[in-house]
Amino acid sequence: MDPVTEGRRPLAVRGTGWAQAAARRLTARGVAPDTISKASLVFAAAAFACFWAAGQGVWPFLLVGAACVQGRLLCNLFDGMVAVEGGRGGPEGPFWNEVPDRPADLLILTGAGLACGSLALGLAAGGAALMTAYLRAMSVALGRGEDFGGPFAKQQRMAAVTVAALIGAAEAAIWGTAWAMTAALWLVTLGGALTAWLRGRRLLSALAANRAE
Repeated sequence: MDPVTEGRRPLAVRGTGWAQAAARRLTARGVAPDTISKASLVFAAAAFACFWAAGQGVWPFLLVGAACVQGRLLCNLFDGMVAVEGGRGGPEGPFWNEVPDRPADLLILTGAGLACGSLALGLAAGGAALMTAYLRAMSVALGRGEDFGGPFAKQQRMAAVTVAALIGAAEAAIWGTAWAMTAALWLVTLGGALTAWLRGRRLLSALAANRAE
């Protein structure tokens, strides 16, 4: 599949029965998609707090933090479904669909850095995430369309942190170490840098092709 698409991130989960049922329920209850988008930032802030607490030695908060990361992703899923499939999109929708994602990434990834005792690594992972989002936005601005290509887009970043938090809880309880989260942040940083490079290369190739026409 071409990673450069129009409009929405391609997600297989969007077509599942449970996701569609949940979206219909939210729509029926009158929940605005912009409210769901804002809630994703609340989940991200909660994840940051949990990971910070885990870094202070309270390892069970890693489990709560992992749940909050998934809560953020569910909000990212349902805001679009309520807006598009539920027909409740408004003029401010594009703003609220995008803007909360940037601080959400930073909150979760810097929090993960605090959980493993390396704020610098968390910030590096956050910087890589912002760069991938910047290049996606630039692709749209230059008329190339949305580039959701990986290998480490938002879903992969959050999956890595979630799995690391779950493994890290057992690791912290048994050995008192945080290697799982450290490894995940290195993966997010390097994977994000590769993703940004690939998106940049595709955009440059498209612009060069347009110039040659």
